[in-house]
Amino acid sequence: MIGSCCILTGNTKQAEANLETAHTLIKRIADGDRTALAELYRSMERSVYRFILSRLNDPFESSDILHDVFIEVWRSAGRFEGRSKVQTWIFGIAYRKVIDRHRKAGRTKLSDETPEIIDEADSAETCLVASQDAAQVNHCMSQLTDEHRSAISLAFWEDMNYREIADVCGTAEGTIKTRIFHAKKLLMRCLSALSQGVTT
Repeated sequence: MIGSCCILTGNTKQAEANLETAHTLIKRIADGDRTALAELYRSMERSVYRFILSRLNDPFESSDILHDVFIEVWRSAGRFEGRSKVQTWIFGIAYRKVIDRHRKAGRTKLSDETPEIIDEADSAETCLVASQDAAQVNHCMSQLTDEHRSAISLAFWEDMNYREIADVCGTAEGTIKTRIFHAKKLLMRCLSALSQGVTT
């Protein structure tokens, strides 16, 4: 995983059990089981809300979209084919809901410049970002574009790999590598400036 150097992960057996449980819940939801939806909501509410909030920075609007996401899960569970993790599928729904909200507000801006060299071995930078003061990280995250912020949020806080993030965002894996490359460089620049007392 991209953020594995900084994020504590459970053991493999627990992860596999959670994956099986999530797939079972989706099957039950597809059969009209509302208690399964409530259980899935409880297990994913915080992480999905945090992801939405990182893109909108509006708690009320984020809560509305969170609600819409799980309504979509209820309506679409029968179409879930199991080719991806349940988590990836749900984050994909959240991503599209946020994009739709941005488009309606005229705020969508794409910026995926391709760097000449993408260094995937800069784990020291990733760890430094993850270890900074939370307020500083939040400030610097708010300076990123929506696409960069989404990619870095899924990498750091949801511990998704490039392929999973690409599935969520509906784009190529190479594009995600580019977004994360740029996002980490911008975060490091911002955090470095803050540590030197320079306001960004």
